[in-house]
Amino acid sequence: MKLPQNRFKRALGEDGVQYGLWLALASPVAAELCACTGFDWLLIDGEHGAEDFRSVYSQVQAIEGTGSQAIVRLADDDPARIKRYLDMGVQSLLIPMVDTAEQAERLVAAVRYPPRGMRGLATSITRASRWTQIEDYARQADEQICLIVQAETVTALDNLKDIAAVDGVDSVFIGPSDLSASMGYLGQPGHPEVQAVVAQALRDIAALGKAPGTLAGSPEEARRHAENGAKFLGIGSDTGLLVKGTQGLLSSAPR
Repeated sequence: MKLPQNRFKRALGEDGVQYGLWLALASPVAAELCACTGFDWLLIDGEHGAEDFRSVYSQVQAIEGTGSQAIVRLADDDPARIKRYLDMGVQSLLIPMVDTAEQAERLVAAVRYPPRGMRGLATSITRASRWTQIEDYARQADEQICLIVQAETVTALDNLKDIAAVDGVDSVFIGPSDLSASMGYLGQPGHPEVQAVVAQALRDIAALGKAPGTLAGSPEEARRHAENGAKFLGIGSDTGLLVKGTQGLLSSAPR
């Protein structure tokens, strides 16, 4: 059995933008449904919402084999938590609230096996190696892991160039919601000053040779982000689609 190749990581170095959707319903059925519609990637959000280890596990299984790639956002930068999700078979991780290059360096170590890192080895009991059925998993795994760090505070933006320069960081994702709060514009990610900072950050990340990503609230915003170098964009969520769809259905019903 061969190690699955991380198509998302490979595509970050190619032309074009990868579009994705946030998953927060903690449902493998919803995850598989969304995966079958053609999104490049689906992010399972373990930082907010109802997700737990088992719900993420089932969604990773549901997405595998479709045209979409699973990304998992963890709740924090705990190396023990990172290890468990890598052992599950997750190949692309988004880590929130990364404020310094030193924090990014610790994350690089957490996703790699020794001697390059500190990831613990347990291939005989983990899905990532298909329980040792993937030949030489431990020697191949590092190259397929995609580490995305999330910069979402003024402190992170001040340290952005140093964070992006860390060897082993594949991508930097700008989180506009928390960034807006950090800048004094709570709940206003679309504020012109916030958007100007996001645009500059995307350009800076791209100039350092790393793949920039962020969220887009409209097609116009997505086009602007793409022009500024974004390589992957979140353009909605399963919860948002469900709310809008049900509200629209109800409002169209005759009274």
